[in-house]
Amino acid sequence: MALNMDAVGKKLGLMKKDYTWKDVVLYAMGVGSGAEELDYTYEKNLKVIPTFSIAAIFDFLGQIAAASNMNLAGILHGEQELIFHRPIPTSGTLTTEGKITHYYDKGPKGALVVSESDTVDAAGAKLFTSIVTVFARLDGGFGGENAPPNVVTIPEREPDFVVEALPSPNQPLLYRLSGDVFQLHVDPEFARMVGFEKPIMHGLCTLGFSCRALMASLTPGKPELVRRLACRFSKTLYPGDPIKTLIWKTAEGKALWRTINTKTGETVIDNGVFEYGEIPKDEIRFDGRAAIVTGAGGGLGRVYALELAKRGAKVLVNDLGGARDGAGEGSTTPAQKVVEEIQALGGEAAANYDNVATAAGGAGIVKACLDAFGTVDILINNAGILRDKSILKMEPETWQAVLDVHLQGAYHVTQPAFAVMKEKGYGRIIMTTSAAGLYGNFGQTNYSAAKMALVGFMNTLKLEGAKYDIKVNTVAPVAASRLMADVIPPDLLEKMKPEFVAPMVLFLASDKCPVTGRIYNAGVGFYNRAAVMTSPGTVIGDGTKIPSVEEVGAAWPRILGLKGAKELGQLNDLMGDMLTAFEAKPEKAAPAAAPAAEAAPTGIASVAAVFEKMPTAFRPDKAAGVTVVFQYSISGEGGGEWFADIKEGTCTVAAGKHAAPTCTLAIASGDFLDLMNGKLPAMQAYTSGKLKIGGDIMKSQLIGKLFKM
Repeated sequence: MALNMDAVGKKLGLMKKDYTWKDVVLYAMGVGSGAEELDYTYEKNLKVIPTFSIAAIFDFLGQIAAASNMNLAGILHGEQELIFHRPIPTSGTLTTEGKITHYYDKGPKGALVVSESDTVDAAGAKLFTSIVTVFARLDGGFGGENAPPNVVTIPEREPDFVVEALPSPNQPLLYRLSGDVFQLHVDPEFARMVGFEKPIMHGLCTLGFSCRALMASLTPGKPELVRRLACRFSKTLYPGDPIKTLIWKTAEGKALWRTINTKTGETVIDNGVFEYGEIPKDEIRFDGRAAIVTGAGGGLGRVYALELAKRGAKVLVNDLGGARDGAGEGSTTPAQKVVEEIQALGGEAAANYDNVATAAGGAGIVKACLDAFGTVDILINNAGILRDKSILKMEPETWQAVLDVHLQGAYHVTQPAFAVMKEKGYGRIIMTTSAAGLYGNFGQTNYSAAKMALVGFMNTLKLEGAKYDIKVNTVAPVAASRLMADVIPPDLLEKMKPEFVAPMVLFLASDKCPVTGRIYNAGVGFYNRAAVMTSPGTVIGDGTKIPSVEEVGAAWPRILGLKGAKELGQLNDLMGDMLTAFEAKPEKAAPAAAPAAEAAPTGIASVAAVFEKMPTAFRPDKAAGVTVVFQYSISGEGGGEWFADIKEGTCTVAAGKHAAPTCTLAIASGDFLDLMNGKLPAMQAYTSGKLKIGGDIMKSQLIGKLFKM
């Protein structure tokens, strides 16, 4: 086995966990609570021990193990950090999403697999962040970098608190009912096989004992005050061995700690950090973030820049300083004035005067942000001009000038900013569209075209940025600006303050933004979402004969009907719907067969057998002029990687990954066998999400032609 290097940075989850007060109590008893701690063991005034968090999402560790391909026989929980954003409810639904962030190579000692996840409640409010380091003892030596040092210096004095505890010899049997059923903690034979004399305590169970000790000493009766808990699991503890937690208070709201085996004197948990205090005000902040706002010398851009700075962002204020129609040589005054406003408020900002309409200008804007602040986290493409004319009066240069600023300008700045965001694994990009683009407005064909084109830009950029946590959204502001000063009545202009738009834009620019690829109207205190909807449509003919114009006309009511319309996420979704439309509708289920008919199973019994038989199912007569490589990634029991390389009328099937597959097909082993044995139609597998196709999706349609299924 070898670690899957491609797993780093890829999204894991969404994983949902429903729980009740009984799960909370069971966990508390699993980490030593009893009748003396009824706050944790009796539903009347129940509170949640904060370390319940990691037990409740323990299944997420399984996703980490599966994605990384670590050898399960050699894994130990190495380090754990929990950051609490608000108290955990006593019942509800937890939704967790995260990723593997790093692999570190410890050579013959093994490897460290680091992951980070966020868990939210049913309303989407963030509850806690978990950073897990798994010590994969059998996966080192892959040539990776070593882990950076994590130094926690325990004071050289007697601890301020010492809390003793005696976990029961049966503690793992009770704790495992909260989710961690790994056999190392219960099966003597397995424990001996991997090098232990007998089953060991769950490290997270011992952490629960330590958390109780810390709370009893520093936040008695108030688990909601726990803000952060971090530690390193350093030695094995056997069930029944006594422990004591040593606690040093180092500052207001902060303590260092370690837990030792009283019997042996060995430290079983080290590098302990505990932070506590009142829940911070629930507000969106941008501390440490660097933002670029184009066209920020006035109007909307100025308001965005000021509001970002008030909430802690470092802001690059870009504005050419030209006229409303883009004419003139520009001026440094508008951008500089906004910078001075920000600085007067105690914020940090820098001015830039480059023109977004040129590639050099876009690159210069991003470079200026990097020079001033070292990074780019947020980009608000706000710069714009107006040159309104009806289509018959619009000269080519008038058309092009508006597209150059709005569309080309967004591209020129976004491309270099996206590169920075991809490298760091985080970014927020806001496009500025308009109701004129979404719905049309007389005399603005150039402006409308540019603004709607930005929606198309977003639709693909959201896909390219998804794996790097780059979220891209679009806002259609309805707000007073110099572009509208003489086209909107004064009384209405007063109601259209840019400040009404800013809250939507700042939310989309924040790390709390949960969406990507969405369009929002915002103005005068009114907000809603706009979307491109696609109707269910209709089939004309059998898919082989070209329909006549008259047949299309006859089917017109069925074509234009929007009942049952839905929002599609990408081109492949549309292709899937089109191809599925021609599948025969499932017939009513036949009566159940008599038991005698349930004879020995037929069909292909294993994934490997499919690929063994694949060359014999190849139809060379159908492969003339076809060059294609199908890469199969089969997960689950009996799975693996195989590819079929078809060229010059031949088919080569081999295990492993091809260097340049035409398309990839990912599916679980059970679903793959159902597919191969005719129990699962291919289109049903695709549209249900069981079969995921990457690369050239259209080439996947050749499989049915090239092989006898």
